[in-house]
Amino acid sequence: MRFVIIGAGRVGLRTARVLRDEDHEVTLVERDEPTLKRAREQDFAVVEGDGSRETVLEAAGIEAADAIGALSGNLNVNFTACMIGNHYGCRTVMRIDEDYREGIYRKYADQVDEIIYPERLGAIGAKNALLGGTIRAIADIAPYLQVVELTITADAPVNGYTISELHLPADATVLAFGKGETPLEIPTEDLSLEDGDRLVVLADFDVLSEVRQLLVGETANRAAANAGSGSSSAVELLETETDPDSETDSDTGGVN
Repeated sequence: MRFVIIGAGRVGLRTARVLRDEDHEVTLVERDEPTLKRAREQDFAVVEGDGSRETVLEAAGIEAADAIGALSGNLNVNFTACMIGNHYGCRTVMRIDEDYREGIYRKYADQVDEIIYPERLGAIGAKNALLGGTIRAIADIAPYLQVVELTITADAPVNGYTISELHLPADATVLAFGKGETPLEIPTEDLSLEDGDRLVVLADFDVLSEVRQLLVGETANRAAANAGSGSSSAVELLETETDPDSETDSDTGGVN
C-alpha cells in the first residue's frame, strides 16, 4: 500500500519506519530542514514543503495513495491535509496533541476516518506497565470512554458469579470474555467468573474505579487513584523519551 505522511518528527518518522518494515511505500512531507534531513538520512522519500498545500501533496503522490497520515504537530495543517486527502479518496488519519478536549474531538471526528492522540497512547502504555497484569487499558473510544481488559482475582467481589449475575455500573458494558488463557469470545450468561478469567469492558472514566473494585478487588482508594481520568501527571512524565533516537515534532508541520 502507499501512504503519505505529513510531518517527519517523532510520531511521523516512527510511523513511517513501521510501515516501511512491513513493505509499504511511504512518502513523508516536511518543511523543517533539520527534520527533513534526518528523514532523508534514513532513506525515506521526502517532499519538502507545506503539508497543507495541495500542490505539495500532489508531489508526494496523494493521487495514488491509499491513505494520508496527518501526523505533524500543527492541528490546522493536519486537518487541511486530511480534507485534501478526502478529495483524492484517501483514508484520513489525523493527529491531535495534548488538547484532549471533547470539543476538539467532536469538531473533527466526523470529517476524518480516525483521530489519534500520541501522548494519550503513550500514557496508556506507561500506565499498563506500572499497574501490572490484572488491568490493561486497550484503547480510547472517545474523550471519556475507554476499553479495558481486567483479570478477575481471588479478591474480586464477583469471583464465582455468572455473567448473568454480574451487574456493572450503567456506563459500563462487557464486550468479551476469556476463560483463563483461552481466546476472548462473546460471553454467554451461564459462564462463571473465576480467578484468572479476563473481561474486556467498555466504560466511562467516571465509573472505572467502581468497575475495578468489582472485577479486580481493589480497595476504593486504590481503584480511584488508578482509574483517575485516564492519565496522571506521574504517567505523563514517563512519556518523555530518553533514548538517543528521540526527536521532537516540527511545530510548523510544513506551514510557511
